[in-house]
Amino acid sequence: MNSEDKIGFGGGCHWCTEAVFQSLKGVISVEQGYIASTNEFASFSEGVLVTYNPKEVSLELLIEIHVLTHKSTKNHSMRDKYRSAIYTFSEVVKAKSKHILSALNKQHKDELITLVLDFNTFKTSREEITNYYFKNPEKPFCKTFINPKLKLLLTNYTNKVNCDKLDHLKLEATL
Repeated sequence: MNSEDKIGFGGGCHWCTEAVFQSLKGVISVEQGYIASTNEFASFSEGVLVTYNPKEVSLELLIEIHVLTHKSTKNHSMRDKYRSAIYTFSEVVKAKSKHILSALNKQHKDELITLVLDFNTFKTSREEITNYYFKNPEKPFCKTFINPKLKLLLTNYTNKVNCDKLDHLKLEATL
């Protein structure tokens, strides 16, 4: 593998998804915006592109964290805007992602609805809303929706999380 790989994730609000992946060791960059696949999934939905070092963080861990930090087992009326999906850039990663999801599905009480799709296109969010959590950690949205996801990371994946980044924001004191 290269020292750098890229994958897309969509599921919930891209502000939440962005903060989750920005907090992981081995993640080089997270681009927040709107992502689309092809055919019936060609419409844009909120998502992120994650560039990561596979020697530091595995695809398995990224996918596991993705399905744990959004409603990956629930269909709801906003699924067009918040499509639960993994967007891949190669057939090899697509097959591996499907295998990982299948294994994770066996661990869940409810069936995962997360799709594995081909990446087609991406539109970056406006600058004002990128890096939303780390610019606005005291906003009610961040405290209500993002902090619980980051607490889950701190609790269950401590050695995989950039704790210094989260400690600096005094996350544990605000939860």
